[in-house]
Parts: sequence; C-alpha cells; structure tokens
Amino acid sequence: MKKMFRIAVLASTRGTDLQAIIDELKAKKMPGIELAVVLSDQQNCYALQRAKDQGFDAIFIDPKGKKRETFDQEMIKILDSKCVDLIVLVGFMRFLSPIFVEHYPNRIINVHPSLLPKYGGKGACDKNVHETVLANGDKVTGMTIHFVDNGCDTGPIIQQAECVVDPADTADTLKEKVQTLEKKWYPEVIRWIQSGKVVIGE
Repeated sequence: MKKMFRIAVLASTRGTDLQAIIDELKAKKMPGIELAVVLSDQQNCYALQRAKDQGFDAIFIDPKGKKRETFDQEMIKILDSKCVDLIVLVGFMRFLSPIFVEHYPNRIINVHPSLLPKYGGKGACDKNVHETVLANGDKVTGMTIHFVDNGCDTGPIIQQAECVVDPADTADTLKEKVQTLEKKWYPEVIRWIQSGKVVIGE
C-alpha cells in the first residue's frame, strides 16, 4: 500500500485557508494526502476548533515564557511523531527559528497576501498589506505561496495569483478577494508538492 503524504497545519488565527484544505480533503480531491495534525500557539484560535470539530487532531502549545527555539523544539517533537511530510502555515503569527526551518528543509510552505517581493517582511500581514496596496494606488494585488527559509517572506516562490484592485475596494474587500485566491491555490500547491511537480533546483 502506498504511503500517505502527511501534512501538518500551523495556525494562529481563524484558519480560513485550513477550511479550504479540509473541504478538498473531505471531497476526496486530495487523494493520497491526509491532515495529520493542526498546531497552534493560541489556545482560543478558531483554526484549532475548526480542526477538532471536523475530526482532526488539534494541539495547542503554550508559548508563554518559552524561548523561540524551545517552543519550536516542542513542535518538532510532535511533528516528527506524526511522520509529517509537509508543514503548511495558515496565518501562523510566529517567526520560525533556524532550528525549525533547517530541520524541515524545503518542507514548509506559507501563503502571503501580496505579490511578493512586494509588501513582504516583518509587520506585513493581513489588513496591513491591503491598506498599503490601497495607499500606494496599486491596480493589481494578489497572493503568493512560497517555501519558507530563514528570511521573512524570502523563500522560493511556488505560485502567485492576481486580482484587480477596484476604485471602490477597501482593505476588507481586498482581503476577501485575496483569500478567495488563497483558498483556490493552497490545496492545489499541496497536490503539486505531493506529486513531485514542485522541485527546488540545485
């Protein structure tokens, strides 16, 4: 029997993209892929509740009073025990330590709500990005799915998708447009990686 490709989701917020992945799993659109665990640094994060309600393993790791490396080692212990093949960041609001990133080389992916390298880096998250897009008068925005390296939003880009910025758009309406793209493409990118269609060159 062929080994299942096991993914883990790290989340700190509502887990909208997590729901898109779960929906495709349940619709049998991700054959050979299973969600092994959802981890969060926020006890009351809705992503954890989402996972639990739908029958998936969901674990809170308390970050209080812990160094980043200590917290990350706790995650590594759980993820390794689950034999995880790919780690998927969904609104995970912590910077991963080099210990974590180097333990899973080219096995961590993130989605960012802009067309990187535009509007990446520290503090560039969620509505801040959409407000900056509007303030700069951009005509187009979108989302980027990329591998995670030791920089901030600097890893190799796997997929980008665009949407038009309309004159009437607000940060909220842009967020909705970009999240629609994220929900479409995140499960697809996971399928690409599982099937070997995405390879980082030498």
